[in-house]
Amino acid sequence: MMSENPIYIKLDGRGNRLYYPGETLAGSYYLDEIRNDLIDAVEVSILWFTEGKGNEDFGIHAFWRRSNQAGDWIDPRHPGRFSTMLPNSPLTYDGIFVKINWCVRVRVFLTDGRQIIEELTFRLGDIPNVRTIKADHPLPTA
Repeated sequence: MMSENPIYIKLDGRGNRLYYPGETLAGSYYLDEIRNDLIDAVEVSILWFTEGKGNEDFGIHAFWRRSNQAGDWIDPRHPGRFSTMLPNSPLTYDGIFVKINWCVRVRVFLTDGRQIIEELTFRLGDIPNVRTIKADHPLPTA
């Protein structure tokens, strides 16, 4: 019996998950309770996505795919690694109408056609939360 989500993602050395442009984002992913013969492929993406009003958008900064069909050895007993230098933009933004989020996404494709996905968010840049700015600096009243 597989646990609810058997994918675990861990970033190296950052408890606060705050990174700056040009820094290296590195970490590991672990596949728990998934037998090797059930795994067809594993994809790891470092990506950003928007949410809020209007059209939602996304961009993939880095992408790796390991596939048994391509001859890659996928051993769920050993962690997979990822590492990339982060770009200058877009920075994480927590606005009122639009938010820009960054995450590490691990997607496991099983031989029976199912997919298991896990995401771990992190911040790129240190733009203050718009709600915090509004609370600290309320608009003047007439």
